[in-house]
Amino acid sequence: MHSRFNSLFRAAATDVVTIAIGLGLMVTSPGEMCAQTYHVLYRFAGGADGSGPFGGVTMDAAGNLYGTTYGHGAYGYGTVFKLSRKNGSWLFAPLYSFQSIPDGANPAARVIFGPDGALYGTTNKGGAGCRGIGCGTVFSLRPPPNICSAVFCSWDETVLYRFDDVPDGASPLSEVVFDQAGKLYGTTFSGGSGDDGTVYQLTPLGGQWGESIIHNFGSDGAEPQSGLIFDANGNLYGTTSAGGMNYGSAYELTPTQFGWSEQILHGFQDYDLGASPIGGLVFDRAGNLYGTTVYGGAQFSGTVFELMPSQGNWTFNLLYSFAGSGVEGPVANLILDAAGNLYGTSYVAGPYGFGAVFKLTHSGSGWTYTSLHDFTGGSDGEGPLGQLIFDSNGNLYGTTGLGGNLSCGSSGCGVVFEITP
Repeated sequence: MHSRFNSLFRAAATDVVTIAIGLGLMVTSPGEMCAQTYHVLYRFAGGADGSGPFGGVTMDAAGNLYGTTYGHGAYGYGTVFKLSRKNGSWLFAPLYSFQSIPDGANPAARVIFGPDGALYGTTNKGGAGCRGIGCGTVFSLRPPPNICSAVFCSWDETVLYRFDDVPDGASPLSEVVFDQAGKLYGTTFSGGSGDDGTVYQLTPLGGQWGESIIHNFGSDGAEPQSGLIFDANGNLYGTTSAGGMNYGSAYELTPTQFGWSEQILHGFQDYDLGASPIGGLVFDRAGNLYGTTVYGGAQFSGTVFELMPSQGNWTFNLLYSFAGSGVEGPVANLILDAAGNLYGTSYVAGPYGFGAVFKLTHSGSGWTYTSLHDFTGGSDGEGPLGQLIFDSNGNLYGTTGLGGNLSCGSSGCGVVFEITP
């Protein structure tokens, strides 16, 4: 079911050829920025800069962008990078290159800022354990403590935890989230007591981090690929891409004095209503949850759904079915604007079959689809897999895992893009 999604990861790790191309630092001119609504901020070359930025980007208070690449870098195992705006252009800087053992390999999710100002993220592979090949890590990155005069200054990485399959999980594909006490949470795609994936918690303890598994998946769902979100009461919400009643599930985890209690909000069992929610969930202001499925729906091309709380239960509503002919739908989380419109990406949709950035606007009779950009598979990019973000001016930012610099392997190494309103 997930072969096309996972094949992109494999392509970034093994099918992109390293080439000796310089890092094209100033990649967007002021004239290009004003001429169109879609702008490529950076095209990856598959060298020290990395390849396959699957996870999207994070923005700091100054408007700088941070992200990860799944492949390449100095050692071939992916990178963390920064894009800084300067005089109307964007300056690219690699912050860290992964070495697989012992620091991690192939980050699939974006990095986020923790309460201490450091960057936090996960790697899908590497670390230690798992018969020496590594089952992934949770890491943090900080700028070097001393002033660095080099053009590119590597940040300092700390591995917070190395997964070891059983019983603690393996292959974390999602970003992490913090609670108000500074504890960190995430999911693993596999591993755990039944090898169906886990929800884990990392607690800071005297300069170290202690891990505990707060949920092992099994009959309730399997293979969580999305991250987690909190509500105001400290409950966690997420999805599984498989298992459950058949085609995955949406769930809630509630802390109790005896541990964490799970409630299944919806089990996907009717293919016509959607199947395999790879992306996570997002709240609106009224407390409703929104998510996507990569398959199913009226044309079997994926869906957008809503979960409405109702007297302790949740009502499922199918909001939108994507057009197509068995073409997989959205993989990443949706985001909302202040008016309640939904925004997302589809990684092989659109008229060219290379993905799209879309907006769903609510009207009295339903939701109206608007394409904000249809990828051509050329210099503009191909295959957006990551979540979008807004800046304070309403501009959208995201990444594609492929396309861009087409001299980089057979399909390109991906881009970072901006869409202005």
